[in-house]
Amino acid sequence: MQIGSVLFPHGLFLGPMAGYTDFAMRTVCREMGAEGLVTEMVSAKAVVFGDRKTIPLARVSAEECPCAVQLFGHEPEVLAEAARIVAAGVGGGVAPTMIDLNMGCPVHKIVSGGDGSALMRDPALAERIVRAVRDAVKIPVTVKLRLGWDEAHRNAPEVARAAESGGADAVFVHGRTRTQFYAGTADYRGIGEVVRAVSLPVIGNGDVRDAEGGARLLRESGCAGIMVGRGAVGNPFLFRTLAALLSGQPLPPPPTAAEKYAVAKRQLTLAAKEKGESVAVLEARKHLGEYLRGIRGGSAARAEIFRAESAGEMLRILAAALSVPPDPDGEI
Repeated sequence: MQIGSVLFPHGLFLGPMAGYTDFAMRTVCREMGAEGLVTEMVSAKAVVFGDRKTIPLARVSAEECPCAVQLFGHEPEVLAEAARIVAAGVGGGVAPTMIDLNMGCPVHKIVSGGDGSALMRDPALAERIVRAVRDAVKIPVTVKLRLGWDEAHRNAPEVARAAESGGADAVFVHGRTRTQFYAGTADYRGIGEVVRAVSLPVIGNGDVRDAEGGARLLRESGCAGIMVGRGAVGNPFLFRTLAALLSGQPLPPPPTAAEKYAVAKRQLTLAAKEKGESVAVLEARKHLGEYLRGIRGGSAARAEIFRAESAGEMLRILAAALSVPPDPDGEI
């Protein structure tokens, strides 16, 4: 699958998730088979103002690429300027591979400002935004959508056509409306309506947690690729499973306890190097607990992890819960 001049062998992407898809998570997902990465959503206005807390969110390292920076906002000229800034590389990082425009975030704080999913209520504005950003940068521009605002206004095909008219190179579609948030089941046939509405590559997103889910998404929507979000939290191994599915190879066995521990430790170590141990420990709680899904005694261990105050303590709890030998290098 090709987006602009960038080739993705199987069209397998890690989706942007605020508070989750930091450098550490992106890295372990890349190592497990994710072909395209996307940063957490970044405020275009904050980028333009040079906000010191925002710039690191838009930093992309060379080893992550292909990686997109996702911008949110609703003012075409502000988004265009932010795109120009991040396309040059920020925070000591390299230029991203793509710019992704967030028109799908359902969170009230975002939509109340006219951003995210609110843009789906104004396809003409969506088109102006895409055109402004397309004119501002030379790298591919993509758009992340939902099926619509609510069941009465499922206009994703119309917004996708507007994005295409504005010059977008691809569209990512989550199979729910804004008012659904993450409840219910993703509608893959709704994604298929977008596939048939445009000539752009359409990548489907929503409820892919295993190979069966990935196969169903492809079968029911006819989309060109798969974007995984929540299903990859604590389970970056999902990408190697999906890569096998998409290449027609036998599915790999589930990760061993030792593999889970090793990858979780790597993710925590990367986060600590990037942000410092105290911040990494706070943010890692929601990640490391998910590595224990389906493990006997996992709930109790997750509660312990949430109370842990150091990386070493987290790793010791994780090792005990996974029944792996004590790590002689169980510190970071």
